[in-house]
Amino acid sequence: MKLTPALIELVVSDMPATLAFYRQLGLDIPVDADAEPHVDGSLGGVRLAFDTIDTILSFDPSWSPPSGGHRVALGFACDTPSEVDAAYAELTAAGASGHLEPWDAFWGMRYAVVHDLDGTPVDIFAPLP
Repeated sequence: MKLTPALIELVVSDMPATLAFYRQLGLDIPVDADAEPHVDGSLGGVRLAFDTIDTILSFDPSWSPPSGGHRVALGFACDTPSEVDAAYAELTAAGASGHLEPWDAFWGMRYAVVHDLDGTPVDIFAPLP
């Protein structure tokens, strides 16, 4: 059996607000998708899907959100370290929850972490010169 990674799914509590956040990160998601219970878009070969809580409960009535921490994080690359700082500032100014302000990581990247509206960590990074 050969399986190919194809989709990452996020369960969201507020579809329009979540999609607005991911549009700020550069995803091309049509505005008319805001009213849909399931949306997905390309991440360059892998798809990223968004499902409302009601959609998940429609086929898995025993589902409940995780507690005590996250089990997934998404990463978005910038071209330069200064773009990491600018992206963090822009996202937090627009209401995203800043988790870790930009710093120079020991593995050679400028790094920052914000949380989307449902608490999913979104890493923003660029190689250091």
